[in-house]
Amino acid sequence: MHDTAAVALAIFLVLVGISHFLFPGYFRTLVPSWLGGWAGTLVAGSGVAEVVVGGLVLVPGSRAAGGWAAAALITAYLASHLDALRHARRDRPRLLERPVGVVARLAVNVLYIGWAAAVALTAA
Repeated sequence: MHDTAAVALAIFLVLVGISHFLFPGYFRTLVPSWLGGWAGTLVAGSGVAEVVVGGLVLVPGSRAAGGWAAAALITAYLASHLDALRHARRDRPRLLERPVGVVARLAVNVLYIGWAAAVALTAA
């Protein structure tokens, strides 16, 4: 089962990393306002990082390191969701910009961190 979880995490990371280049406008909206001037660079850099980390998770010999790298990378993304929570309002047109949507984003990312940590721990 842990191989399936690892391969699924690797595929997930690679696909999300590639999507940073296919849909950069969407990912720029996730960059915290205080990093706005760096949005393009951060979107491209995090896309590359996700592809690389996904590759590490895919290879059994680097799976533990890749799992921990994935957990760290996703943890870094929490800054974006916390910033979004600070700006969230009930009257926003998009659900993911309302408080309930942002809290859901945070919860999902905590689950992703747990997934990555579980892959790292079972690979060790």
